[in-house]
Amino acid sequence: MNLWLAIFLILAAFLGGMVAGMFLARRQMEDYLEKNPPLNEDVVRTMMSSMGQKPSEAKVQQVVRQINKQQKNAKKKAKKK
Repeated sequence: MNLWLAIFLILAAFLGGMVAGMFLARRQMEDYLEKNPPLNEDVVRTMMSSMGQKPSEAKVQQVVRQINKQQKNAKKKAKKK
């Protein structure tokens, strides 16, 4: 009987650790992406140049603000669900 209890406890601890690790990793990744967004001014400037546009600073800042606003709205919408 003790053997089955030990096996059950080991499996329960393993599964609990996996679930907790998944949530912790997700939270850390969200924090990292919030602090270090993948799209910054340099990336936007490069994309605009590759599309044949002359990137002015005002246009670059406008695009970056739009991207950040959309990300915040998406995050708020995801929290409501």
